[in-house]
Amino acid sequence: MSPALVVISSVLPVAVLLIGLALSVMTNSYVSKTNKKLMLAVLVLTAVLVAQNGADYIMHHSDAGSMLRIFVSFIGYSVRPAIIVLFCSIIDNSRKHIAMWVLTGINCALHCTAFFCNLVFTYHGNLFFRGPLGYTCHILSAFLVVYLTYIIIKKYKSDIKQLTLPIASTVIFVASVLIDTFAPAPFTDAMVISALTSAIVISCNFYYYWLHMQFVRQHEEDLKAEQRIKIMVSQIQPHFLYNTIATIRALCRKNPEQAEQVTEKFGQYLRQNLDSLNNSDLIPVEKEIKHTQIYSDIEMVRFENIRAEFDIQDTDFSVPALSIQPLVENAIRHGVRSRDEGIVCVHTCFENGFHIITVSDNGTGFDTSNIDSDGTHIGINNVRWRIETLCGGDLTIESEKDKGTTVRISIPQTEK
Repeated sequence: MSPALVVISSVLPVAVLLIGLALSVMTNSYVSKTNKKLMLAVLVLTAVLVAQNGADYIMHHSDAGSMLRIFVSFIGYSVRPAIIVLFCSIIDNSRKHIAMWVLTGINCALHCTAFFCNLVFTYHGNLFFRGPLGYTCHILSAFLVVYLTYIIIKKYKSDIKQLTLPIASTVIFVASVLIDTFAPAPFTDAMVISALTSAIVISCNFYYYWLHMQFVRQHEEDLKAEQRIKIMVSQIQPHFLYNTIATIRALCRKNPEQAEQVTEKFGQYLRQNLDSLNNSDLIPVEKEIKHTQIYSDIEMVRFENIRAEFDIQDTDFSVPALSIQPLVENAIRHGVRSRDEGIVCVHTCFENGFHIITVSDNGTGFDTSNIDSDGTHIGINNVRWRIETLCGGDLTIESEKDKGTTVRISIPQTEK
């Protein structure tokens, strides 16, 4: 097979891969503009490097002139370090990495000398000769890989999962540099695409997936923040605020002492709701129970026909903030207010490796098949999402018209 056909069969799959990756980067609205530009720059330089490898292979198996071979090799030696620096910029684009670009520029300048002397390398006919500084590109590439590893670990040392793909890419870089430097000539001469070029192509894919995963992770954090805001808004309804204030005002005239107690509880209730905005961690269930009791105490002052009962047998676990109180609020607002004697019961226990929370009422009940589209039960949907996401648990609902509703939360026991 002719050298040209060998190159085409080797380069074409890589070219298709790079084109597909470039289209993915350009059309991916989730990758930031800065990283998109950096990634496209990497892909362009990688395409140049692949073309350089192919041209070098063809000329190695033909009678190409010395100057043409020097020019093609100069491109390869100059582009490789620049690609690694771009990877550094992708990892941490808050820095300019000026020192690394300066070293890359010096490397390029040194290899320019090949056109008029053998300081770094030269060709006599079709024979390659390495000069006194012939390993400049290899040494610089190795140094840049070490620098890349350093900024990866420094930036993501607190999150080991984020290190997987960048570190894997770095290991491939190291292995490829060793292969290109120390592999025997018959082996490297038979390679159309060098080991380092292949490593760069693989790393382009790794870093694209890594950038996308970064977005997904940030998107999940944004969703959690958005859910916390929705939860707070769903719990601090204007009518509840107005009605509680009206209750306090009325009590100020006929029972000032009780008015003071309700005011204190109302302040605690508001503070807990506001604190939940900045609290993405789980809290002890006792704290959530206390907050729920404060809410139910206020409601029992407003509605003398309702009663909240608490049977707490298990407290050795944690829950998301505002996970029990919304269920009790939902039971009172939509279930037991219309009853002559409305009762809401909160019960916790430990059964078969699960922490169980049950909120039951003797209210009017509702059709559970419409809960996802029923805006009146946003509190339940928010609680279900956070129990599943943050605790790995589940929430089930049983309700019967005119008989009441039972909400059951099951949270698996975690090892301490």
